[in-house]
Amino acid sequence: MRLSSVLPWVAAALAAACACARAETVGSVDTVFKLLGPDHKIVVEVFDDPRVGGVSCYLSRAKTGGIKGAIGLAEDKSDSSVACRQVGTISFNGKLPQQEEVFTERASVFFKHVRVVRMVDARRNALVYLVYSDRVVEGSPKNSVTAVPVPATQPIPLR
Repeated sequence: MRLSSVLPWVAAALAAACACARAETVGSVDTVFKLLGPDHKIVVEVFDDPRVGGVSCYLSRAKTGGIKGAIGLAEDKSDSSVACRQVGTISFNGKLPQQEEVFTERASVFFKHVRVVRMVDARRNALVYLVYSDRVVEGSPKNSVTAVPVPATQPIPLR
């Protein structure tokens, strides 16, 4: 196989891997004092939808402190919440799939993640965002959902 025929596949794989947004921390509050290591806390982060301009999602989630939290070995609780809002003019970066993961971050060293998935409700012309945590062996049913209505004059482009 020639290098020139492999490069488009590599570029597509890298683009798919980079499709998830990165979050920035807005703030946090301590919930449990820990004598050694950082306190347990709730962190509020924000990320912009990578394919929908003008939509930002605010994510709150528990972060485990203590010694294990300080060295990165703690497993964060599955409690999280999401609130997505229109913060500017809505624009679409191409056609959207019916459902797509837009954010993921580790909640433990190995097997647990916090994920945000965008779903399109075409009938109501709205974007629905779901946050949940998963684990390789057993996920959590704890979740939160929010929706962003898109103006009726602007249909959502679906794949």
